Amino acid sequence: MTQKETMQAIFDKIVEYKTIIITRHVRPDGDAIGSSRGLAAMLRLSFPDKKIYVQTEDKSDYLAFLGPDGDAIPDSEYADALMIVTDTATLDRISNNCVDLAKEVIKIDHHIDIKPYGDLSWVEDWRSSCCEMIAYFYEAFKDKLKMDKETATYIYCGMVTDSGRFRYEATTGDTLRIAGMLLDFGVDIDRLYAQLYLEDYSQLKFQAYVLDHMKTTKNGLVYLHVDKKMQRKFSLTTEQASEAISYLKFIKGCISQLAFIDTPDGNIRVRLRSRFMPINELAEKYGGGGHQFTCGATLHSKKDVAAMIADGDKMVAAYKANNEGWL
Repeated sequence: MTQKETMQAIFDKIVEYKTIIITRHVRPDGDAIGSSRGLAAMLRLSFPDKKIYVQTEDKSDYLAFLGPDGDAIPDSEYADALMIVTDTATLDRISNNCVDLAKEVIKIDHHIDIKPYGDLSWVEDWRSSCCEMIAYFYEAFKDKLKMDKETATYIYCGMVTDSGRFRYEATTGDTLRIAGMLLDFGVDIDRLYAQLYLEDYSQLKFQAYVLDHMKTTKNGLVYLHVDKKMQRKFSLTTEQASEAISYLKFIKGCISQLAFIDTPDGNIRVRLRSRFMPINELAEKYGGGGHQFTCGATLHSKKDVAAMIADGDKMVAAYKANNEGWL
């Protein structure tokens, strides 16, 4: 189906169902929360006679200021429900264990579609965020859908965080035009940015520690392992520890970054970032995925960590040897 046909099919399903359950990926970021909460708020405004739920297994301290998703619902609600999954590339990353109970499932996502799922799937991997897609969906059907300040704030928050304040390569003219449309609903950007970017003193101390202890390979790969000891030292949640990746990105000559984070289940979460050089192939080699320059994976041992660092260093060396213009 074309983009227009897919969007129309999704809208028709939304109209058809009386119960709609929305979910997102595990360890949610701003885009996952913004797209799921924003879509739910939009549908509640537009179809007040429908039952619209956001149901997930895990929450986010990072965006707690946006408020809770809502109370849990019984499994029986899924039987005749449409489930919409936002910002989630694969079934195993869905933060809801009742996906199989839903009557139909729709996938709305902006990651590379490695493992398709859903009865309907709308994937645009060139978009800066899933929230951009939700806003675009509103624009396509704005004669039938409603938006308000709260809804626009959810969606704008996801766009801002997933695009790196509109600095990442996926940001386009459409991205900024859609963001402008959302701001017209009265989004309080001063308050939003304060909530997103002001940091506690303890987090700043962690940032200083990261900069002092990060390591670089011979060819310009930056990495850090935020182990359990480091997390205890700074009283970090797994989510806060994962922010280490954002402190590694601004070193001239180092075009790729890896942050390894010990998780409570004994695994090692990896956040991969890169400038100029696509790095998603490295994530995919280790069972992960995502965007070309922003992706993730899960490892199971320190041996895997060492192997990924070595493979990443080789990728950087090959890229620098065959390309110009990197800084």
